[in-house]
Amino acid sequence: MSKQPRQEPLPGLEIDQPVASSSAEGSSQTLALQRRADKSQPESLRGQTVYVIDAHCLIYQVFHALPEMSSPSGQPVGAVFGFTRDLLFLLEQKRPDFLFCAVDVPGKTFRHELFEQYKVHRQEMPEDLVPQIPAIYRVLDALGIPRLGCPSYEADDVLATIARITEQLGGDCYLVTTDKDCRQLITDHVKLYNIRKDQVLDREALQREWGITPDQVIDFQALVGDAVDNVPGVPLIGPKLAGVLLKQYGTLEQVFQHAHEIPGQKRRQNLIQSREQALLSRDLVRLNSCVPLEIDWEAGRAGRIDRDSILALFREFGFRSLAEKVEALGGRLGQQAPRRQASYRIVKSTEELEALVARLAHQKSISVDLETTSLWPRWAEIVGYSLAWKEDEAWYVPVRSPPGEPRLEPQEAARLLRPVLENPAIEKVGQNLKYDMIVLRSAGIWLKGVAFDTMVASYLLDAGQRNHNLDDLAKRYLDYTTTKITELIGSGKSQRRMDEVPVAPVAQYAGDDAMLPLRLRGVLAKRLAAEKLEDLYCQLELPLVEVLADMEYTGIKVDVDRLAELSCRYGQRMAAAEQEVYALAGRRFNIASPKQLQEILFGELKLPRRKRTKTGTSTDAEVLEELAAMHPLPAKILEYRQYAKLKSTYTDALPQMVHPETGRVHASFHQAVAATGRLTSSDPNLQNIPVRDQEGREIRSAFIPGHKGWVLLAADYSQIELRVLAHFSRDYRLMEAFERDQDIHAIVASQVHGVPIDRVTPEMRRLAKTVNFGILYGQSPFGLAKQLGIDPDAAARFINTYFEGYPAVEQFFNQVLADCAAKGYVSTILGRRRAIQGVRRDAGRQRNLAERTAINTVIQGSAADLIKKAMVAIHRRIEAERLSAKMLLQIHDELIFEAPPDELEQLGHLVALEMANAHPLDVPLRVDLKSGQTWGDAERWI
Repeated sequence: MSKQPRQEPLPGLEIDQPVASSSAEGSSQTLALQRRADKSQPESLRGQTVYVIDAHCLIYQVFHALPEMSSPSGQPVGAVFGFTRDLLFLLEQKRPDFLFCAVDVPGKTFRHELFEQYKVHRQEMPEDLVPQIPAIYRVLDALGIPRLGCPSYEADDVLATIARITEQLGGDCYLVTTDKDCRQLITDHVKLYNIRKDQVLDREALQREWGITPDQVIDFQALVGDAVDNVPGVPLIGPKLAGVLLKQYGTLEQVFQHAHEIPGQKRRQNLIQSREQALLSRDLVRLNSCVPLEIDWEAGRAGRIDRDSILALFREFGFRSLAEKVEALGGRLGQQAPRRQASYRIVKSTEELEALVARLAHQKSISVDLETTSLWPRWAEIVGYSLAWKEDEAWYVPVRSPPGEPRLEPQEAARLLRPVLENPAIEKVGQNLKYDMIVLRSAGIWLKGVAFDTMVASYLLDAGQRNHNLDDLAKRYLDYTTTKITELIGSGKSQRRMDEVPVAPVAQYAGDDAMLPLRLRGVLAKRLAAEKLEDLYCQLELPLVEVLADMEYTGIKVDVDRLAELSCRYGQRMAAAEQEVYALAGRRFNIASPKQLQEILFGELKLPRRKRTKTGTSTDAEVLEELAAMHPLPAKILEYRQYAKLKSTYTDALPQMVHPETGRVHASFHQAVAATGRLTSSDPNLQNIPVRDQEGREIRSAFIPGHKGWVLLAADYSQIELRVLAHFSRDYRLMEAFERDQDIHAIVASQVHGVPIDRVTPEMRRLAKTVNFGILYGQSPFGLAKQLGIDPDAAARFINTYFEGYPAVEQFFNQVLADCAAKGYVSTILGRRRAIQGVRRDAGRQRNLAERTAINTVIQGSAADLIKKAMVAIHRRIEAERLSAKMLLQIHDELIFEAPPDELEQLGHLVALEMANAHPLDVPLRVDLKSGQTWGDAERWI
């Protein structure tokens, strides 16, 4: 009945056939449809709870509440994640005795026989939701939650039937739904549960909200009707009046008997004339509690989790955070693979270390791992070295440990190990070696001979996977379960540092960290060769590890006094914005409280509700930007939030991240996060500083050279993604514009608006720029209209005109999608691959998430390839020419350097040359150079 707009029945169900399970072919579970007595029904449910989920209702809630999320293969999985998270919440927090899921079965229901126009206005299921339904069913099967449905009936009727049986057997039933029609089912033992708000709706709550009893819900809905399901009701009778009428007269029949007493001529007339319509509506909203179901109650016992199946699904979908919840819930646990027998040796003296070094010196390759005191490499001190050259034997050299435990003097251990670790002839293997390189450099050791990094190799092979840590790789490729770090050091308030843990367990943990990369190397190397990724790995990604290690070790200096000044300024602006917010709202409230903000915006100001979340109506930036056109308060809240974020994220946080010895912040740059191949940044994330507004420039003004008299150089690719598009599509108009170094946005504006280029206004150019980049990311007319604040029809005309003017662009997009549909993956300019499923062969311009991801990966991933290749070349040139200059940061398409003034010109030409010639393109790459005393005041000079 009416919940989220009930649309087509959920796909994937076939009568009397197995439903989808943890394998693509189906499951042994079958939909309970047979019309026979249920032999598994218990004699009594007294003292037990039965939860029944309204699948369609919950799926739509999470789909609209959560942002887009894709699996490692590019499939949309946001609704799968949200639905699964809610299932685990129910199992973990509510601990039901029985748990079922009610679903709709394809085909018409008995209500269509009563009223042919029933649900005639239902919309089609959103494109990105359709492929998620079978995935959700696979999750249900793996969690042991039966799906119940019946032809000619709706899921709500299934809810009513299970509720009736549960109550008859003495149990308590909770219906997980927000469907208002289900309120008719409320009794002392049947209640509705709103999982988004974690609230139970019982008799008292219904009385407070609607002013009626559960017995009056059907009559209430018959009067009010339901536009979503096309239940007619009575015109001009809304919820408030319906509640008043039923409170006064009791039943629908009594209301009609007293219709002549109703105030308001039009309402009275509508009520008298709509009697038959209301009675039909009552039949439509009345739920049938005698659906002929076969309920396997034993299968519905909660907690029957197939651990191996659900964990396999989580790996497929990329849901690492949910795996721990499953582990805690237990269920039908699969047998863990036996641990491999290995030898873990502890080096307890200088003599033993000297003997170990002598053996290491004769090895072709060794695996290296460090245990340290901090996750921030520039702050970390070495606790111990773990080394291995055999897959079943590791050596641990402790240099920091609890009192009474074995350890060597740190400087002496470093002195003895340095010749081996710095010998480029001995190959070094490891996991995330960049971290170890930085920590070792702080200890005076420059790790040389890096030959294989398992994290980087795994990322290159499966860029869409969210996790490439050693625990996951060991499980994924070797079926080996590692000791988790929390088992050694704990978590939360009881967490210890690694040097506070006894040496023996640390040696075993560290030994695995050294031996596993040796075992993984063979597996990953074979896959790299088979997928023709060896060159990309050896010539780009692996050399980039050293470049990034150098950048992170160097860091960039910040002016803490300037940040303090800005913090004070933003604090004052926050305070001023706060007072303006209170004035616009008419009262004081907690601006940081979503609940109080919801009350102001949607309760008091009556602004339209846009998106639902677990805690109510969304008040995120997207919603506030939309509401800002209707009232000044949302815009002022956005302004307050902007200054609050700048203050907390940058002006207050950055000084805390300054290294006490270097005076610099040492951000981490990650190769194995973004599926497109882009680098990401953290601790701090310097890639999110606002680019074009005044505040962004002010923040950048706090970044300065690390040496007195030096300058900063910023080198930025100009419109690199559009140039990559021109190269791939070979559209002659795009190529000609870049060959002539023309303003591509102005040219597109000229063509889209049909005006000479000298008559293009700044507003026209802004619109064209948005269209240019919107085209790259597969933006729909609706999305473009929303971004530009124009009519969707006008946005559609913009897009159509663009493709008419640049036909080769659309041909290229179609070819990318066709190739992806055929191969199952897309490739960048250097051969980087990303597996993507769900691309249709004839997608058209209305693209789903997988199709948008495919195109974006080719363009953005190729741009990432180019700047990575340039970084490696520049790093080598700086070393070869013995420049003092240093590469400090990479911000997507921009590189930041520091240099003495006498090297600036040489460095600028070197950087521009290597970036412009990173890889041959059919259009020129343009590089904009700026220099200055701060990052914020850098001015163009070449």
